[in-house]
Amino acid sequence: MSTFITIIGTAGAVVLLLAYAMVSSGRMSADGLPYQLLNFGGAATLMINSAYHSAWPSAILNLVWSGIGVWTLSRFVARRATARRHAAEPAPAPAHGQ
Repeated sequence: MSTFITIIGTAGAVVLLLAYAMVSSGRMSADGLPYQLLNFGGAATLMINSAYHSAWPSAILNLVWSGIGVWTLSRFVARRATARRHAAEPAPAPAHGQ
């Protein structure tokens, strides 16, 4: 089990570093869904690794980081649902005499 947790933690660290490098180099937008997914995934896996190894300050940091990720991703989903609803609404008919 320890090897599996180490692999998860290492993958999370690589994902977070990749996301940071992509945003810092201008190859990815920090406002985009891909960055937010990478950020959430990396933080969640590092949280698991840190908790397993009883590194509580790091585990708590990554718990909060993951929570921010969930909040941000939920905003993306809500905005997308609102946009789809508005796109499905029929356009208002023009007023008579215009």
